Amino acid sequence: MIDLIWLDERIGQMPERVWSAIKNGWSNYSTFFSRFNVSGVGKFSAELFSEGMTLGTAGFMVLLMFAMPAFEEINETWRTSGQYSVTFLDRYGNEIGTRGVLHSDAVPLSDIPDHMIQSALATEDRRFYTHFGIDLLGTLRALISNIRSESVQGGSSITQQLAKNLFLTSERTLDRKIKEAFLAIWLETNLSKDEILKMYLDRAYMGGGTFGVEAAAQFYFDKSIRDVTLAEAALLGGLFKAPTTYAPHNNPGKSKVRTNEVLTNLVQAGFMTEGQVHGARLKPAEVKERPEQYTPDYFLDWAFLEVKRIMKGKNSYVLKVKTTVDTNLQRTAEQITKNIIRTYGKSKRISAGAMVSLELDGAVRAIVGGTNYGRSQFNRATQSLRQPGSSIKPYVYLTAIQNGMKPNSRILDGPIYCNRWSPKNYGGRYRGRIPLAYALQKSINTVAVRISLKYGRDKVIKNLKKVGIMHIRPSCSMALGDQGVTVLQHTAGYASFANGGFRAKPYGVTKITDSSGQIVYDRDQDKRPPVRIFKKQDIAYLVSMMGRVVLPGGTARRAGLDFTTSAGKTGTTSSFSDAWFMGFTGKYVTGVWFGNDDYRRKTNRVTGGSMPAMAWHDYMSRAHLNPDIPKLPGLAIHPQQIANVRRMKAQRKANPNLSSQIGAVRGLPRKTEAVLDRIAKMMKDAKPLFATKGRNRAALTPATSVEQ
Repeated sequence: MIDLIWLDERIGQMPERVWSAIKNGWSNYSTFFSRFNVSGVGKFSAELFSEGMTLGTAGFMVLLMFAMPAFEEINETWRTSGQYSVTFLDRYGNEIGTRGVLHSDAVPLSDIPDHMIQSALATEDRRFYTHFGIDLLGTLRALISNIRSESVQGGSSITQQLAKNLFLTSERTLDRKIKEAFLAIWLETNLSKDEILKMYLDRAYMGGGTFGVEAAAQFYFDKSIRDVTLAEAALLGGLFKAPTTYAPHNNPGKSKVRTNEVLTNLVQAGFMTEGQVHGARLKPAEVKERPEQYTPDYFLDWAFLEVKRIMKGKNSYVLKVKTTVDTNLQRTAEQITKNIIRTYGKSKRISAGAMVSLELDGAVRAIVGGTNYGRSQFNRATQSLRQPGSSIKPYVYLTAIQNGMKPNSRILDGPIYCNRWSPKNYGGRYRGRIPLAYALQKSINTVAVRISLKYGRDKVIKNLKKVGIMHIRPSCSMALGDQGVTVLQHTAGYASFANGGFRAKPYGVTKITDSSGQIVYDRDQDKRPPVRIFKKQDIAYLVSMMGRVVLPGGTARRAGLDFTTSAGKTGTTSSFSDAWFMGFTGKYVTGVWFGNDDYRRKTNRVTGGSMPAMAWHDYMSRAHLNPDIPKLPGLAIHPQQIANVRRMKAQRKANPNLSSQIGAVRGLPRKTEAVLDRIAKMMKDAKPLFATKGRNRAALTPATSVEQ
């Protein structure tokens, strides 16, 4: 039987006993640590050490936060990715470049001459064999030099450069540099110094479309890296920093100066004496003359990733890949992007640009990821997430159409609030109730936000996910493009508007064959029927509204084409950091972006309707050779297009062979076209010089065909 009196007494004494135990414990704790009491200088040192440990621990936790994303960049195939040896062909079957480590490039480190290795180490990382992946002294030296503005130097060790080449992009951000540092340490713990050096020498871009020292030796000197002289090794050693700038074919003068710098580095690093390098100074390397070789490097980098994705787990590494790139369109896109920056870059404070052009099913015809691949391999078209600004609005307006609104439906342009935030229109005024189509034509911010709040931001996000843009999150300013997308993602999304509502996943690879000639991938056989993601009528309404954007009175009037109908949307961020134009015809969909790699550096009020629209217009004017362009949903055929087709039919009827060539030329002045028509008629009516019969006459008639 329970003694209730005893139990009550115990319960009553429990708080007192617990408190007594706490006091005794604290007293014992204080007595123990009193032994460590210090005073004077010792106390100051102890407190300094304690604060240092606290701050160091906090700093370590912050760095660990950055380290976790860095380690996420590592995938299980990072070692085998270098095994791929890929030769790329354009859409017509012409060889355009290679990626990966070719079998002829697999030269053991022990076979590479010492003077080649020493040239690389003396120039790129003199303490490579003594540091832990990060050269603290080299970084400090470069930082001091940059502060003094003596020269712009990089402080990355060879291990850091390899980490960037293997796992990261060339984007110049603090986040990337922190990831690079952690990955460099990770590489040092998983590979030997010789393995790191070998991988670096095999993967570094060396100009001329070559990767690795063996490929570079073959390209520049027509010999193996095993046989290069000191002068040749010094020339190659100078290419690691800026291969395009110092390539001997591009800049022979700068190449000689750079080679002499490498020879000086060899002496300063203690690898050689001045007497040993003197002969190389007197007798520079002789570079083999080669015809200009064009390689669409930004496209090839992206296509190489596509190949590795397609071939994952198939254990086939020596491949020949047919791609979708059209080198004529690629060159055109590159030239126009460079010209815009060259002409307006200084006055408008823009230094970077990107362009992507697709067929309406997603076939990538051109990717411009920058203006100088040798200086920066960072692909701004496929890797950089930039705020799209108002160019995101078509997805918002599509949501309104899906919920019953029409182009002529009226909606209020007036103040609207989301929490404590309120959007402002460009120009700062409100127009009252206006048609939906007019709101898109003038890019009214309040209307886009009102639609997203009225019908639900989740519905806008659903439309974005349908086209493959998966990472947008709900926010008050989401309808104004406050979250980053890549140019490739954005362009593919617009392809769904141009093709009438079908999903258009971008692709750059059409066929892959292995070393034995066997086809291991064929997109024509593996592709699935197109998937409709939007209703045809909804897209027709939307495109009819977007067509007004490029007309006089629209924000992209500079993009308007005089030979076919087009549609699109401008985009400008509130800080003027990003300027876009996204547009399409019945043949191509093309996206253009201009800005700066450092998003904190604002442009000089560059809008999407200025340089992006101008670049888009120039490119699309030259991209369309055939006037027989498919009709866009919701828009009538352009009158000039109808006239061109009628003229072609008349010419073809008069002379099928000659008229097919003349008709394929678009964009000539009308007077020139009239002269060509008269010449065609004169040739048709001219009497033959001599009589021919049947089969012989046909043999004398030249075959005419124009490849589109």
